[in-house]
Amino acid sequence: MRTVALIVVLALTNTLVYAQDLYQYRSSDVYPFGQPHPDAPKEITDYGPLIGISDCKSIARISPTDWADTIAMEWHFKYIMNGWGVQDETYKTDGVHSGSIRQYNADSAQWYVTYYSSSTATPSLTTWAGDPRDGGDFILYAPQKAPNGMDGFFKIRFSEISNKGFKWEGAWVDPAEAINYATWKIYCKKRVD
Repeated sequence: MRTVALIVVLALTNTLVYAQDLYQYRSSDVYPFGQPHPDAPKEITDYGPLIGISDCKSIARISPTDWADTIAMEWHFKYIMNGWGVQDETYKTDGVHSGSIRQYNADSAQWYVTYYSSSTATPSLTTWAGDPRDGGDFILYAPQKAPNGMDGFFKIRFSEISNKGFKWEGAWVDPAEAINYATWKIYCKKRVD
């Protein structure tokens, strides 16, 4: 009986060690935000400066001329899927939280970013796409009509990205980007642990 128990313990130990080696790029005590997988496309590190926790101020438009009060927010970024993707989550003091899954597709040379929120459970999530590097900014688009029915996009822009922080803006734009109507802005400072 002891021999069987020892064999089971050894088998479980080997399985755990194998799983740790196999999934070594996921979040761990040593790497709480995961690591980029070395076999993933090199673009997986595009979001590297954002990985970790940032303390942010979020402000949203409430009318064509007015903005709501600023809301404090934490923005967490980490590598997921054993270093093949990036996930972010927001924790806002107004109780509305959100997040995204970010995956890079080497065939299309684009990032695909799927967004979800605690404010509404949707049957189909919105996905932004784009090659986020434009003069150092990350820019992504999702088709969205204006309230008057005009074709356009909701454009996301991460700017002023550094290891110290970043800015984020969400805006409706027409296809030519002659109209750029910002509806949400976020200002973040990287938390130093």
